[in-house]
Amino acid sequence: MKLLIPDSVSLERDVDPRVEVCVYDASLPIPDEHEDTEIFVAWGNNAANLESATRLPRLKWVQALSAGAEKITGAGFADDVVIANGSGVHNRTVAEHATALALALLRRLPASAAAQREHVWSSELGGIQPMHPSGAVTSLIRARVLVWGFGQIGQHLARILDTIGADVRGVARSAGERGGFEVIAETDIEAALPETDVLIMILPGVAATKDSLNAARLAALPKHACVVNVGRGTTVDEVALVDALESGSIAGAAIDVTAVEPLPAESPLWDAPNLIITPHAAGGRPDLGPELIRENLARYLAGEPLKNVVKR
Repeated sequence: MKLLIPDSVSLERDVDPRVEVCVYDASLPIPDEHEDTEIFVAWGNNAANLESATRLPRLKWVQALSAGAEKITGAGFADDVVIANGSGVHNRTVAEHATALALALLRRLPASAAAQREHVWSSELGGIQPMHPSGAVTSLIRARVLVWGFGQIGQHLARILDTIGADVRGVARSAGERGGFEVIAETDIEAALPETDVLIMILPGVAATKDSLNAARLAALPKHACVVNVGRGTTVDEVALVDALESGSIAGAAIDVTAVEPLPAESPLWDAPNLIITPHAAGGRPDLGPELIRENLARYLAGEPLKNVVKR
């Protein structure tokens, strides 16, 4: 059987001899020579490539390496083609980036960079500082962090933040405990926001999460609070976010995702005060992609259920 894998991903080791692994360019339509493909690994595909993949006559399984597979499920694959997402592949990379953004905000790295450009050794930013100054959050140590979207990535991030010394809670559809952390229900988030120093968003981009962080919820945060979004851009009301930053109702924000990507040059987000923007860089490396492909391939060959199958 043939497995097609994009040239941006390497399985690194030989696979089962029953499987022929062929490499393709995700920016081009699938060549006719690969019409006998049974397994298709999707990562970084453009529309023309995905459209051509939907016509592969012997295709049985699509393995996406993205945590959200909306682009794949909406491409038009036949109903009998199994689609599995990349949940778990980006746990470490997205958690790493979220931590970096939170630290950049609290440790005032943009201000330090600005001082560096001016050749200024800023006593305001360095030297002896209070651990927890009034009206500001300058450290993750003992900061009250709320992680909204407490799946695998959220729980991995919570462990990192806990190690640093943060007080971490999760937000999910139902309350309880996950991975040793308290989880509150989404319906109770309004009560938790006024007690939050750092809000980290890791929500998927589906209809139910659109503008989850809206003007009212931004207003419920303390003025010293910071917001980080490494989920999907549609989950934050961007107009409300700009207003909150310009009015000073929150202290800062860092976003790796926007509702429209690439972010248009005329977007007010570019010039919003105390906002860090990174260009969807958190999960761009399929850290554990080869491991997931190998595990699911072994399951497929053994006739066992695949991991991360998407319900359609």
